[in-house]
Amino acid sequence: MFNSLSDRLTNTFKNLRGKGRLTEADIDATVREIRRALLDADVAVPVVREFTAAVKERALGQEVSEALNPSQQIVKIVNEELKGILGGETRRIKMSKTGPTIIMLAGLQGAGKTTLAGKLSYWLKSQGHTPLLVASDLQRPNAVNQLKVVGERAGVRVFAPHPGVTSEFDTPTGNPVQVAQDGVNEARAKLHDVVIVDTAGRLGVDAELMQQARDIRDAIEPNEVLFVIDAMIGQDAVNTALAFNEGVDFTGVVLSKLDGDARGGAALSVASVTGKPIMFASTGEGVKDFEQFHPDRMASRILDMGDVLTLIEQAEASWDKTEADRMAKKFMDQEEFTFDDFLAQMQQIRKMGSMKKLLMMMPGAAQIRQQLDNFDDKEIDRVEAIVRSMTPHERVAPKIINGSRRARIAKGSGVTVSEVNQLMERFAQAQKMMKKLAAGNMAGMPGGMQMPGMAAAGGAKKKNKGKNNNKKARSGNPAKRAQQEKAASQKQATTGSAFGQQSQQDFNMDDLNLPKGFEKFLGGDK
Repeated sequence: MFNSLSDRLTNTFKNLRGKGRLTEADIDATVREIRRALLDADVAVPVVREFTAAVKERALGQEVSEALNPSQQIVKIVNEELKGILGGETRRIKMSKTGPTIIMLAGLQGAGKTTLAGKLSYWLKSQGHTPLLVASDLQRPNAVNQLKVVGERAGVRVFAPHPGVTSEFDTPTGNPVQVAQDGVNEARAKLHDVVIVDTAGRLGVDAELMQQARDIRDAIEPNEVLFVIDAMIGQDAVNTALAFNEGVDFTGVVLSKLDGDARGGAALSVASVTGKPIMFASTGEGVKDFEQFHPDRMASRILDMGDVLTLIEQAEASWDKTEADRMAKKFMDQEEFTFDDFLAQMQQIRKMGSMKKLLMMMPGAAQIRQQLDNFDDKEIDRVEAIVRSMTPHERVAPKIINGSRRARIAKGSGVTVSEVNQLMERFAQAQKMMKKLAAGNMAGMPGGMQMPGMAAAGGAKKKNKGKNNNKKARSGNPAKRAQQEKAASQKQATTGSAFGQQSQQDFNMDDLNLPKGFEKFLGGDK
């Protein structure tokens, strides 16, 4: 949504890098570019004026002039001010201490209220609550049926005593206010701790819409009134927000369609203009594409500083602890990384959502945005199909996969042999990386403690390699050279062991059937 704004701001800050001191002209030019970037992103003009004035005032003060790195200080100021216009602090739902927490949704027709009702109920359910959806939008055709479908997908019960209208030619019947009241009573009777009331909208702000929304609010006395706004509607977002704030006095804002490609700046203006915080954001079409809005994290995303905290939270929510413990043990034991492990890790990542969205949360993601835009999430499905087309033995011992086996795997997974070859190459690189990480992890244990032969293995190997390259030290006779190498290995095993002397006859690495290259961790020189 904010790609254009992010790119403009990032390019502006690049011009400041490497400058040990910023002049007033530098600051004026930077503020001017920030103003243009915000206006191009459709941010409301009053918000832009206030924002740039605050940035310029702080940039010209001692805060920047006395900084060791003025350019980074400017970025810090912009980040803090951007966080301010987005609402400042994270605002959470105020739960009722007695009885069910009542949440009323308001907004224009097409803003995504009904879909968001299902997403919010699913999110609350994942938090341990028992929400109830109430269908009080009796005017939009099939609104009640849509809420039932959304509720079924979310696994949440829907209270819908009235069917509503099924076409635009039907005359609306029923009393939305009464339905809302009955829904709250139903929640109390069936012990639901949260009630989400979906109300009707219009194509534009009118007196009838506001009166109905106000009547529902007065009747059910909600704990939260959430104004759902389409993040793609442009400058009209501010006017609509002001009208609803005056009409129903909402307590928080929900941004829908935040995954769109519009400039989205007007949506950023809502919190600053109305003084009401942005509480949630809808980031896709799926019921799980919904997240709590954190102003500081969104500011970091816009400035291409990443959102690692949200990434960690999503990982913690979806990661299987048992599988994670199993992989951690395997990693510490330096066991061979197999295709079964590879498949298990891919399935864990899939639970976290779209790979493209996850990568966009990483710092500096804007620099590879073109590659990310071209990334196809279905690529993971193709990789999984290739792995599942392998036999259990092939997954554990991928070295046995020859040309005929690769042709069979390609045919079974519906891909080309070249795609199978590419996966095999990437997997081989992953195996090497896992071995290096395991070696580095064990070598850096607390207190300098290391595995036997780990610290000296690299140095001994280089030293021995130098000796082996010395033609005077090696005999030209193959039999005699073999005896020399055997004697050298026996000497290394004796002096390199952390547990005392050990004879070559008692310990032979070949008998262990270790993976290729593993002997370096034991101090060998093969």
